[in-house]
Amino acid sequence: MSFLPQLVFLLIMAFTGVVLYRRVAFLRKSILLGKPEARNDRRAERWKTMWLVAFGQKKMFKRMIPAILHLYIYASFIIINIEVLEFIIDGLTGGHRTFAPYTGWFYPLAMNLFEFLALLVLIACFSFLVRRNITKVPRLSTPELKGWPALDANLILIIEIALMCAILTMNATDQILAERGTPSYIVVSQLFLSGLIIPLFEGLGTGTLVFIERFAWWFHILGILGFTIYITYSKHLHIFLAFPNTWYTDLKPRGEIRNMPEVTNEVNLMLGTATEPAPAVPTEISRFGAKDVNDLSWVSLLNAFSCTECGRCTAECPANITGKKLSPRKIMMDTRDRAEEVTKSILSGGPGLEDGKSLLDDYITKEEINACTSCNACVEACPVNIDPLAIILEMRRYMAMEESSSPAQWNAMFQNMETSFSPWKFSPSDRFNWAEGLKKEE
Repeated sequence: MSFLPQLVFLLIMAFTGVVLYRRVAFLRKSILLGKPEARNDRRAERWKTMWLVAFGQKKMFKRMIPAILHLYIYASFIIINIEVLEFIIDGLTGGHRTFAPYTGWFYPLAMNLFEFLALLVLIACFSFLVRRNITKVPRLSTPELKGWPALDANLILIIEIALMCAILTMNATDQILAERGTPSYIVVSQLFLSGLIIPLFEGLGTGTLVFIERFAWWFHILGILGFTIYITYSKHLHIFLAFPNTWYTDLKPRGEIRNMPEVTNEVNLMLGTATEPAPAVPTEISRFGAKDVNDLSWVSLLNAFSCTECGRCTAECPANITGKKLSPRKIMMDTRDRAEEVTKSILSGGPGLEDGKSLLDDYITKEEINACTSCNACVEACPVNIDPLAIILEMRRYMAMEESSSPAQWNAMFQNMETSFSPWKFSPSDRFNWAEGLKKEE
């Protein structure tokens, strides 16, 4: 029976691994619904972008208060999880504080650091709960966050608070048991923060303390494993996807609209300006623009799954600010939801993309994407370099070239540009008539 806890722990670890593997496979399949796109050029620049934006949190600091609070959680997530390694070794071996006998003075120093970071996490999480539920920051109170998104955000904060409290409770009861000489418990030099709550437990019996300490230990490690699974279903998936997402950032200048190679080639052939041989005719006629998720680039779908739902894009969007229905955050959330819906259907033997629905119209309306000014404010604002504009422009392209359903004013402009090479309906030879009569300065 002495090996029962280790066996249970091993089974839980195996279960976690299987669930994670299946979920990662699902996410990969969802992202690869998109069309192929090469994004491996300028590798040195991509490494720099990833380290500055994803690891260095560079763009977060445009808003100092949430940036500092987020830094508390981010740094703690990275550093405190070092302690999880000891938890796992203890769980597999049945030991207790495996590293303590081998690390000397460094062990209590590390434990105090972990506790200090736990305190910072508590401060940050309580602050974020207040911002979301009491002060109600405008960008965190928009319609697309009603229901599950709002619950998800609150749940993750509550879970983090519970996990940090478990660490402090475990350390406090552990030290009381060690000082009482309870077998297998090791005295660690004074732990400051958990030491402050020791008086809450000193009057309890040894058996009760052992139960509380073991409960806190199991709660923390099971919480970490459960949290790891949970975030793959949550907006907090950006914890992992922010790194590849920033690596695959579009490095072209902002505002440069991506042309379709097939159309560009045809235009060059018509004008006699082709410099390269025409590519082979595709076996399947491609759709102009995007109607559904499979018409988008896989990078755009990676963007959707990387969305933090922070709302910085929507808060900076001039169309949204002036009361239009467009919300770049909603564009990314809708794209992710549609990709997940299609993937679930495919894996269950359902119709997949042939379910009678599409991203355009059923999830995202024409009114939303027509409101976009193409200013790139959303792209600039995103802390992990997500590009909602790429999706919007592809859907607009579909509307214009496949459905001819662009607004009438736009169609007139398109026609003028095609025939007169300007948005206005006058001959190109008259373009400089306005300058007649002007005297050139000596």
